[in-house]
Amino acid sequence: MPIARLDSRALIRISGPDARPFLHNLLTQNVETLQPGELRFGALLSPPGRLMFDLFIWGEEDGVILDVAADRRDALLQRLSMYRLRSSVDVMAIPDAVFVAWGADRPDGFVDDPRLPALGGRRWGDQSETDATEADWQAHRLTLGVPDPTADTLQDKTYPIEADFDLLNGIDFHKGCFIGQETTSRMKRRGTIKNRMMAITFDGPAPERGAEVLNGDLRAGEVMTGAEGRAIALMRLDRMEGDLTVEGRPVRVAKPDWIPDFQG
Repeated sequence: MPIARLDSRALIRISGPDARPFLHNLLTQNVETLQPGELRFGALLSPPGRLMFDLFIWGEEDGVILDVAADRRDALLQRLSMYRLRSSVDVMAIPDAVFVAWGADRPDGFVDDPRLPALGGRRWGDQSETDATEADWQAHRLTLGVPDPTADTLQDKTYPIEADFDLLNGIDFHKGCFIGQETTSRMKRRGTIKNRMMAITFDGPAPERGAEVLNGDLRAGEVMTGAEGRAIALMRLDRMEGDLTVEGRPVRVAKPDWIPDFQG
């Protein structure tokens, strides 16, 4: 089973008597029921309900560890400090690293990725033997059609459902209030979802980020990140059928089996 260190991720520890209720009222995921050693996926949204920070939430005996984008950690620390007010919590960055493993078996110490079992396992700590690179891990993620919420979304412009958080166990719709909950719940309840992150395939190198996906002459989506032969695009659900092109090249939507059939 390949193991890689994700230098694109960093860690924050939230501890203290109010750690769980403090985060529970902010995040899209249920933190109150999180058990020590358990891992969940979620996000911190803006008040209008758009994605600001994606994160993994690790349960500890006296608090939680947040696994976040490394280049967004300082911004999240500042945001959490702003929300802390009188809550009895300590918020601090910690230097440990994030590791991923994927393949046939899960090594000791790794916990299943809560988004999708096929993604493999995840752990944090000071060290772990590695035999793969982060680029190898990203290629594996792309083969499964799973978006990277940090790389593939437009900060504070993308709704979590557009980034498939509802299909990847990133939103607990039964937990009660969280920041941005009203918009998120309304989109899910009313089915007013016009766009989703989808994998597209093509021949050759990935198009530039921001390149238009066209269905004939109509705009059908926008390319996010990718690699040779495969990328993630934000697609209009009503324009995924037909002759799709990007910069004159034919492309195809590669809908993975974890995404249900949608009707635009």
